[in-house]
Amino acid sequence: MKPSRGKTPSSKKTPRRVINKAKDPVEVYCRLRPLGDDDVSVCVTPINGTTIQLKPPEGSHQYRHGNIKETHHSFKFVFPENVSQKALFDHVSLPLVDDLLHGKNALLFMYGITGSGKTYTMTGSPTDGGILPRCLDVLFNSLGELQARKYVFKPDKNNGFDVQTEADAMLERQKKELLPSVTCRTPSTPRTPGTPRRKLADLDELANRVRVPDNTRVSNIDEDTNYAVFVSYIEIYNNFIYDLLEETPPDPINPKSLQSRNLREDSDRNMYVNSCTEVEVKNTEEAYAVFLKGQRRRRVAHTQLNTESSRSHSVFNIRLVQAPLDPIGEEVLQDKDKICVSQLSLVDLAGSERTSRTQSSGDRLREAGNINASLMTLRTCIEVLRENQTMGTNKIVPYRDSKVTHLFKNYFDGEGKVRMVVCVNPKVEDYDETTHVMRFAEVTQEVQVARPQAVRHDVGFTPGRRRANQMYKKVIEEGGSVEDLKPIISLGPPFPCLQLCDPREDTTLHTLTAFLLEREKRRHTLREELLRKQGTFRAHLMEMERDMEQLKQENADLKMKLNSRNKSTDALEKRVKHLQQQNDMMMREQQLYEHDKREMESELATKRQKIQRELQEKDRLRNALKGVASSQKDKWQRECEKRVRATQLELETKMWVKDEKLRQLKEIVCAREQAKAKKTRTNSNNSTFNRSKSPPPKPSQPPVRLKHRRSKSTGNAVWVDHKPQSTLKTDTIMQPVYPKNKKTTAAPSVKDIKGSNNYMLTHQEEDSKGEVETKIFKGDVFETRGGGRAVQFNDVEKLRQDLPPSPPSNKRNKRPADEELDSGEWTDVETRCAVGIEGKPGASQPAAVHIVPQKKLKK
Repeated sequence: MKPSRGKTPSSKKTPRRVINKAKDPVEVYCRLRPLGDDDVSVCVTPINGTTIQLKPPEGSHQYRHGNIKETHHSFKFVFPENVSQKALFDHVSLPLVDDLLHGKNALLFMYGITGSGKTYTMTGSPTDGGILPRCLDVLFNSLGELQARKYVFKPDKNNGFDVQTEADAMLERQKKELLPSVTCRTPSTPRTPGTPRRKLADLDELANRVRVPDNTRVSNIDEDTNYAVFVSYIEIYNNFIYDLLEETPPDPINPKSLQSRNLREDSDRNMYVNSCTEVEVKNTEEAYAVFLKGQRRRRVAHTQLNTESSRSHSVFNIRLVQAPLDPIGEEVLQDKDKICVSQLSLVDLAGSERTSRTQSSGDRLREAGNINASLMTLRTCIEVLRENQTMGTNKIVPYRDSKVTHLFKNYFDGEGKVRMVVCVNPKVEDYDETTHVMRFAEVTQEVQVARPQAVRHDVGFTPGRRRANQMYKKVIEEGGSVEDLKPIISLGPPFPCLQLCDPREDTTLHTLTAFLLEREKRRHTLREELLRKQGTFRAHLMEMERDMEQLKQENADLKMKLNSRNKSTDALEKRVKHLQQQNDMMMREQQLYEHDKREMESELATKRQKIQRELQEKDRLRNALKGVASSQKDKWQRECEKRVRATQLELETKMWVKDEKLRQLKEIVCAREQAKAKKTRTNSNNSTFNRSKSPPPKPSQPPVRLKHRRSKSTGNAVWVDHKPQSTLKTDTIMQPVYPKNKKTTAAPSVKDIKGSNNYMLTHQEEDSKGEVETKIFKGDVFETRGGGRAVQFNDVEKLRQDLPPSPPSNKRNKRPADEELDSGEWTDVETRCAVGIEGKPGASQPAAVHIVPQKKLKK
């Protein structure tokens, strides 16, 4: 008869992990990418199994600054270019899978610049799988038949799991299988120019190709435990988290994009992605199909350095849920507190890049900036952790500055093992970026992380209950009974046949005697074994009793110490409160002093600014007065010179008029004397000869005004007319004739001078009488020996505008000179001196003009 299921014994909650103060450094490995061409120059060379050498090429930044020394960098292990995926997995990831099966957390980073082989190291190819598919193969090979049925463990949406019976799990399986699956095929997010996705054809071809599995398995697994594997796949794009396994309804017209997720903290202060899809898988094929489904949605783009460059950080989480079996070894123990969840996070970080090399712009530039910012935050967190551990400081680690560091902060706080694979491209073009990667790797290796411990299911059940239950079921299926089960301890085979056919027969008695002796010997052996085990058990009990008494004594001592410490703590707390009050008072006083100080500083700064403004105003007024004084001085000096010239010209004109009058009077007097003498001679010769008439007066010439000489600029040459903006337009009848091919400019440039053959400059001046005089200076442009241009002036045109003199209104306004002309004392000689002109050597115009009006002589 099958034994009834016993009730779960009520026991204290077993700690999931034992606290351990031992720490291990973060293990960093290096993998060199094969170049495929032996002629390509390299800057990275492996020296041995743990060290590489970097040699700066000639075009690198350090070489240009004179730093040509070779540098050596050490790692946990250096994988050469020809290493296989299997060898790398066995060395790096296989221990992490072993830890996962024994209830330990693990984190594996792929770090490096873009195009260094991170994604290939993580995923590999169907014929040569990478780390991720090999981890799945080893995990399911090791679990085998120890997996629980589907839906026995269910996520509780709070980073934990609930457990349900086999009956409830079977109902849920039937419900899932019978109901039509609406979301059996999740369409990929529509491709946009800003966020391109992976090519579906390549992923479909990858899924259809035959994959070569890894047959490695891990031993030493607890057989009295049931396991379940859950996977999730997320990406961190532009510092936003997206669930790549999110179920979206198919809508070919208006497809919905993925919604960003938030980070939350569970009851154990572990970070997780809220509402993230977790899929329960039972073999490698299902898990790999889920991975390819997420790969279709991951963002990639083409850059100058990589045809399919990852534009986001991807995180593939493998969560292993394990719980002990019930006392009879048939179902999972229905106690949520006994569930243990371990996690392996495989992170493919996007490569750091420089925009000067990738030539990124638009969305690609924004993506590169977010990638570099998140990687810089990771470096900052590592450096702060190292400083806190080495220098003993207590700085706050900026985990929250990036979603990558915020999500995995529990690993660095001691929740699991951390390893990192640095992928290096040995080409010389990537030397500068590789140098930064090496520095980060060296800093990371100095960070210490707490060593994780295996989970202990101390539930008090008998080991081997799963195998016993299987044996029981096998006997029941074969039609046997419970009595057919062989006991573990027996006294030997059953009694032989004891039938006696003849009283003289001794064979049966000898056989029975031998059987009984053997049985007695077995009984004696078992009794001794029992006594030995009882003694051992009694010794263990006595030892436990002694330990208990010792623990009680230690507990009493600790309680006494605790009480004394509590008293001292209370006293210290009171003192701290008193000091805190004093500190608060001093802080308030300090705040008041600082407030007064700020006010005084502000007032002082205001006064200094006011003084500075006043000084600046004084300097400005001083400079302005100096400029006004100098301009007024120049103006009055020019005015005085102008008036002196005008007065000098007027005096010279008056002197010339007087001299001319004297000369005319002299000529008149001489002419009269000559006429008298001639008349006397004529009268003496011929008394009847009459006086001849005076010759007719010569017609007076009009006032002299130089005609405008025609300009020589009427050819086909190119002229530059330099005419200032202050030039006034004159309305005279005579205007200068300008050439057709001219370019008028207020400030000619070098280009204007080079493109011309002639040059003309217009200049205007105002004389003392307020008349405008225009001068046009003309010259030829020729090339100098130095390749420049020079102007040689060869002609000047002067245009002067004069107002005609107004006639006298009455005789009262006549000048003394006019009165002398009207006196009638003049002869006909005055008609010859009607116009007087004064000229100077080299002048094109007369300096002065005197006009005497004609008038009839008195009879």
